[in-house]
Amino acid sequence: MGRTSDADQKLMQASLDLMWEESYGSVTIDDICKRAGVKTGSFYYFYKSKADLAVAALEKLWIEVWKPSLDEVFSPSKDPLLRLSNYLDGLHGNIAEQKKQHGKVLGCPMFTVVSELSTQEDDVSATGRDFLARKRRYYESTIRDAAAQGVIEPCDPAKLGLALFGLIEGMVSQARIMNEPEILRSLPEMAMSLLRVKASASQPSTKTLVHA
Repeated sequence: MGRTSDADQKLMQASLDLMWEESYGSVTIDDICKRAGVKTGSFYYFYKSKADLAVAALEKLWIEVWKPSLDEVFSPSKDPLLRLSNYLDGLHGNIAEQKKQHGKVLGCPMFTVVSELSTQEDDVSATGRDFLARKRRYYESTIRDAAAQGVIEPCDPAKLGLALFGLIEGMVSQARIMNEPEILRSLPEMAMSLLRVKASASQPSTKTLVHA
């Protein structure tokens, strides 16, 4: 029983890694099994298809990596501007580490998969869209708290959260396209400008690695 459970975890991790490093469409079940060190027969014991595995892998990414990281960085106990500056500083560091480790900028794994599958593989794309929407709500909550504190101009947190999400994911995508992490150096300043942070508001920054 221990071996089958271990195989399941290995398949999910291999799927995540390969979809991120290459693309969903180019990765085969044989590729995933080879990376995981698992026989093809074991794959079909756990999953009906590559799409079925991809959904489970994205759920694993959210539960084990994204949610704990976002809960910590965007904790309501922290100053709202500090939450955002920590996140964006950490984002640049994480993307730079990607290039150092893989030789190229990989960007955001969830956004990459959803962008590729936006008009296909409905279950996979729907799962990814749901998790990206959850991520965006952390931005909305931060904006709502910042507005309540009076450190940014009054606004619609949902609309401004969507704009901030577009800025962040767009800049990360540019870094991936150009294979250049330094594109993200100006992201904190751009985000504060978008939020119309008041000149009197302090903007402390403590770099914290977060998942892209």
